[in-house]
Amino acid sequence: MAEGEGAKRWLPLEANPDVMNQFLWGLGLPEGEAEFHDVYGLEEELLEMVPKPVVAVVFLYPLTDETEAERLLEQEGTEGEGVQGKVFFMKQTVGNACGTIGVLHALGNVTSEIKLTEGSYLDRFYKATANMSPLERAGFLEKDVEMESAHGVAAAAGDTEAQQNVDTHFICFTCVDGVLYELDGRKDRPVAHGPSSPGSLLQDAAKVIRTFIMKNPESVNFNVMALCKKDEQT
Repeated sequence: MAEGEGAKRWLPLEANPDVMNQFLWGLGLPEGEAEFHDVYGLEEELLEMVPKPVVAVVFLYPLTDETEAERLLEQEGTEGEGVQGKVFFMKQTVGNACGTIGVLHALGNVTSEIKLTEGSYLDRFYKATANMSPLERAGFLEKDVEMESAHGVAAAAGDTEAQQNVDTHFICFTCVDGVLYELDGRKDRPVAHGPSSPGSLLQDAAKVIRTFIMKNPESVNFNVMALCKKDEQT
């Protein structure tokens, strides 16, 4: 998804767990810590097939006139009380960077559970941006040559030919302090979707995702991936 005319633009990432995993493993997520898995459907039996525990959900959906109108309406609301600081959130200022921002949101809110390789890109990124505002984090990413290069490699690794102009967008769902948050770099702040827990995160996110799909039932441009922490006993 692109941001603004004349904005810096990357090639979009493919909604492919293999691509996302190689991308993150190369940036400092140890292979033994966590990995993305496809969510093949939103029915309860299909959700149960996803490895546990799920620590974040990344969702790809089509952008439409309706989704744009809703986003602009949401921005007229008031700033979420107490959200800033406890939820890792960043704005998107680079076109087609929503896939990278989605995975940065996914990991950024579970850094206490997922051990990143010390001194790796991800370790350095989260430490450097810890006290920044969402817009400052966006500016940091925009100037980051190392991430731009890694994103480009991942974009080229997909099964389909990457194109600059796409009409789909990645967002992330995560649970922080018992609340389900939607993290979308095109919005001004995290969007709270009610109570949640680490054990019910996938099911709670699925309920919200169903509302997205119901608004555009004819589209096939939906994809759901779960970031799953590996069981230490396996």
